[in-house]
Amino acid sequence: MTGSTKNTNYLLGSSIGRKFLMGLTGLFLVTFLLVHCFINAMVFFDGTGALFNEYAHFMGTNIIIRIMEIGLFAGLLAHIIDGLWLWKLNKDARPENYAYSQPNANSKWYSRSMGLLGTLLLIFLILHLVHFWVPSRITGLAESAVPGVHDLYAEMFTVFANPIIVAIYVLAQFSLGFHLLHGFQSAFQSLGLNHTKYNALIKTVGIGYSILIPFIFALMPIVIYLRH
Repeated sequence: MTGSTKNTNYLLGSSIGRKFLMGLTGLFLVTFLLVHCFINAMVFFDGTGALFNEYAHFMGTNIIIRIMEIGLFAGLLAHIIDGLWLWKLNKDARPENYAYSQPNANSKWYSRSMGLLGTLLLIFLILHLVHFWVPSRITGLAESAVPGVHDLYAEMFTVFANPIIVAIYVLAQFSLGFHLLHGFQSAFQSLGLNHTKYNALIKTVGIGYSILIPFIFALMPIVIYLRH
């Protein structure tokens, strides 16, 4: 076995390597969320849904974006598997709980609950894919007023006519917000990009991102529901 192979196996098998992969896939997903949020925000500027459908059509038919979509699923899968593996490593490292501990003294509750928050997000993601990705990519949707453009906006009206579904989507964004609050800064730290000169900036941007993005995602189904 060559030295480079040994280093690669060590990187992928160690806790440090797993955290590096977690940070890399995390930042990739953060970028995707920003783009996805921008497209969703189109529903606020056009009550007819034409603008949203136009942007959604571009995202669904552009060959470069479709290729990136494959990378997104691969990155998401790697992020989930890596997160579960890190949880196992941490659990194995501390097989027994201390008789007395003060967890809040060392970390926030959401930092210690990333496994639970991630599981809730995974359940939401599966629901979201069933509601929108499968109809738009596989089973097909009705055309909008523009020939060849799927009416994804009308599909949102169908999905978000149910207040229970709206509530689930909104609650999922709280989980996303806390997940991002921890994950945004941790990603930079895992990749070795943290520095005393700009750690404060990373923290500020991370907090703002963790509030704004989930807020916009949560507001979208509420707005659609109120337009019925």
